[in-house]
Amino acid sequence: MSFLLRLGAFALLLLPFPVHAGPRPQYVIVSFDGASFIEQWERSRQLGERTGARFTYFLSCVYLLSPETRDVYQGPGMAAGTSNVGNGASKEDVRRRLMQIWQAHGEGHEIASHGCGHFDGGKWSASDWKQEFGQFRTVLREAWEINGLEGKPIGWHHFADREIVGFRAPYLATGPGLFKALAEEGFRYDASTVSRGPVAPAAKGGVTHFSLPLIPEGPAEKRIIAMDYNLYVRHSGGLERPSQAQAFEERAYRAFKAAFEKEYAGERTPLQIGFHFTLMNDGAYWRALERFAEAVCAKPSVRCVSYRQYLDETAPASAALRRSIDG
Repeated sequence: MSFLLRLGAFALLLLPFPVHAGPRPQYVIVSFDGASFIEQWERSRQLGERTGARFTYFLSCVYLLSPETRDVYQGPGMAAGTSNVGNGASKEDVRRRLMQIWQAHGEGHEIASHGCGHFDGGKWSASDWKQEFGQFRTVLREAWEINGLEGKPIGWHHFADREIVGFRAPYLATGPGLFKALAEEGFRYDASTVSRGPVAPAAKGGVTHFSLPLIPEGPAEKRIIAMDYNLYVRHSGGLERPSQAQAFEERAYRAFKAAFEKEYAGERTPLQIGFHFTLMNDGAYWRALERFAEAVCAKPSVRCVSYRQYLDETAPASAALRRSIDG
């Protein structure tokens, strides 16, 4: 039987059997940018275990380089070893982060790309972005060898080569060069844009584009990007105010919950929330996130998933076919 005939036969097997239609799932997609501190890796994974949620970690590859190996990375137009977010604190710190990545991957969470040096690439060309993506792939794939570390898990290279399918731009800074490079580099999705409220993702040029929503927040219900850093700037001007942390936590929780309830009772458009590994305002926003996940992820017809899982679940036949072709 020819390859095309086998492929056609396999595709027929993927046609859905008749089922009783149920309510449309309410998807909630929580992601973390940077993915640096070990304590926050552990805390987020524990939250996933408690609630059944699966997260996307947008990793900055400089956190896989120690002070001794940081010069391996060179961003577009930058000196070797330069980064806006530093690098791993030590080789042992890098080793522990690599193990957190591997454990999270094994638990069903998604590792995606946040580039490397956390630069504003809004004006970068497609070739600049391709350089950044290539640096990310090399550092992730070869991190154990680059840092002289032992204990690399079996399957690491396959994971690094095949499992990174999504991207979020630092500072949410996008441009024509980025979108051109994403399509040419084979990314399945981008999560770098912003929308007025929750909107369904849209495919363009072979890449699915997700937008972080602006959601009402605070007494005046003024809209804000559903991300911890934006709440931090609104609440305290980007300065730590631990004495008001409880009030900030409550405001964030109420904003997340209200945005969820509107979709859950209405159109059930996927709700996306973005986080970082920094504990801003004494951890107020992480506590709000934990309360939110514990309150909503176990509700009927709610799916707290990664970006990749959302794509796979909303297009299961095409995902299964793609996995078969990839081998």
